[in-house]
Amino acid sequence: MLWMSEKVFDKYAEKYDSWYDRNPEIFRKEVECLISIIDAEKPWLEIGVGSGRFAEKLGIEYGIDPSEKMVRIARQRGINAIVGYGEDLPYEDESFGAVFLIVTLCFVKDPIKVLREAWRVLKKGGKIYIGFVPRESELGRVYMEKASRGHVFYSVARFFSTDEVVKMLRECGFEVLKIKCAGLEIKDFCCIEGMKRL
Repeated sequence: MLWMSEKVFDKYAEKYDSWYDRNPEIFRKEVECLISIIDAEKPWLEIGVGSGRFAEKLGIEYGIDPSEKMVRIARQRGINAIVGYGEDLPYEDESFGAVFLIVTLCFVKDPIKVLREAWRVLKKGGKIYIGFVPRESELGRVYMEKASRGHVFYSVARFFSTDEVVKMLRECGFEVLKIKCAGLEIKDFCCIEGMKRL
C-alpha cells in the first residue's frame, strides 16, 4: 500500500498543493514551529519536497521527491528539485548542513533507510529536522480515521508516535536536540531537531 504513495501524489498533485491555500493559518503555524528550532548551516535538502511549499518558506535550496508532478511545481517555486527517493539519495557523502523531512516520514517505504541516507549526506555536526503529525495527537487520530475510510492521501500513510520517531532517529545515529509542538487550538504538529553523531 505504501508503495502506491508516489502514484497518488502524482495523480493529485494540484489537489495536494491547494490544501495550503485553503488552510493558511495551519500552514503558518507549522512553518513557525520549524523556524523556531532551525539552527543549521547551508546548504539544505528536503526529502519529500512535494510541491515546495515548506522549502520556499524556509529557504531550503534543494529537494527530492518521487512524484514528477510535485517536482515540477517545486521547481516553479525556485527549488532545485529532482525526481528520486529518500532511500537512495543521489548526493555525495557530507553534502548538506541540514536535511528536512516535513510531513514525509509517514509516506516513505523504508523510514530507517531514509534516515540513514539523511545521516550519510549530512556534514559532520549537520542537523536533521522532522515535521510530522504524531499518531497520539487529536489530529493524528482524525487522520487515521479518515485513512480507514479510504482518504486519498491518508490511506497511503503510516502514522508514527513522537516516541517512535525519536527512537528511529537515535537508531540511525542522531542525537535528539529539540522537540517542539505547535497547532491552532491543539498541539497537533511536532518538530524535532537532531544532530548527526559520529
